[in-house]
Amino acid sequence: MEAITLAGIARRVLDELLKSPYKTLEIRGARNVIALERARELRRVFLTYETFQDVTVGTEGLLAEILRLESMEQRIPWEESDEREVTVCRAQVRLLGLGRIVEVRKRNTVLVVRVREMLPQEMDIG
Repeated sequence: MEAITLAGIARRVLDELLKSPYKTLEIRGARNVIALERARELRRVFLTYETFQDVTVGTEGLLAEILRLESMEQRIPWEESDEREVTVCRAQVRLLGLGRIVEVRKRNTVLVVRVREMLPQEMDIG
């Protein structure tokens, strides 16, 4: 199964998604925001705790389907100036299963991966 990679996701978020298969993620990291925009057509994401630089064949994570995706600008207070805008993506996802990467392709700044679905006893996320 092919998916767009969202890397550096907090373990707490991954654990919550395992407990409840529907979750709304709020993504702020620039690379992950760009990845979500590209995931609109594919509708599947691979979520992993690993950083983008560490994603490779054998990396484990969660496969999810994007149900709804919205982008918004948020203004946050900033010390050096009056305000600052940040792009935030909210993605409502549904857990499809556990997976391990079998192939990694880089398209511009986005990692497109082919993932083999796994059984829970095969997982070794640590």
